[in-house]
Amino acid sequence: MVDFRSLSLKHLRAFAATIRRGSVTQAAQALFVTPPAVTTHLKSLEKIVGQSIYERNPDGPEPTEVGRELLEAADEIEKVIERARVKIEALASGATGSVILGVVSTGKYFAPGIVARFRQDHPDIRVRLAIGNRTEIIKGLERREYDLLIMGRPPAHVAVEREVLGDHPHVLVAAPDHPLVGDPEILPEDLLRETFLAREEGSGTRLLMGRFLERIGGGRSFNTVEMGTNETIKQAVMAGLGIAIISAHTCHSELAEGKLALLQAEGLPLVRQWFLIHRADRELTKAAEVLRRFIVDHKGEILP
Repeated sequence: MVDFRSLSLKHLRAFAATIRRGSVTQAAQALFVTPPAVTTHLKSLEKIVGQSIYERNPDGPEPTEVGRELLEAADEIEKVIERARVKIEALASGATGSVILGVVSTGKYFAPGIVARFRQDHPDIRVRLAIGNRTEIIKGLERREYDLLIMGRPPAHVAVEREVLGDHPHVLVAAPDHPLVGDPEILPEDLLRETFLAREEGSGTRLLMGRFLERIGGGRSFNTVEMGTNETIKQAVMAGLGIAIISAHTCHSELAEGKLALLQAEGLPLVRQWFLIHRADRELTKAAEVLRRFIVDHKGEILP
């Protein structure tokens, strides 16, 4: 049985160069070694396979049937090595790899579009979206689960590098036939009589709504019904079950189509910012840096 454990890349390259260049001398020049070194590799290769691997002809060396198998193997190995080289260079330059992008749930309305556009330019970089409410995203940031994060105000207790992506307005919406639609002077007393549909505790939008109602109500309580998702809230508002403070980026389509209507009240819209962040104590991978640059360079186009 042929034992290939001592077979090396040098053996195969010496043989392939000899056959293709037509002589040991030419093979040595191509490989930047001496002719005796090539001869040594050829003899060693024949010893390994236990058979003649080429015949000497007037027109140059001609591979035997065994030699042709070795040449084919040499070609395949060189292709594999070349693919590895290209991928390693791509990893070093950031042209390939994987990135985990954390996004607060409000951002799920535009984050997939970012990933889709990015993949057109960088098809070899895989981006996985991890979506959760603000509390969940902050916990993931603490545990170093994400390479990059898109969220509102970054937490104060974790040191991060941040980049402002743009304004994040929150608006008060109602069904189009709501009595307050079109009223230019909605008062706190008007809102006290309404039912507010809100996200779960831990949501950034819920926190923002709570601060707004506390400010305009002077500590008075508002009737609040909790719902789990922005989609549920929008459908409930359209059905007339209440009104809601919600990210304008989550309901821009419904507003444009007339399915929802804006209510005008003092202090609205509540304008915050979107941030792209990553932990200050964690160096970005090459792939993550490519995605970071892409998002920053296109920040004027990615928000609705």
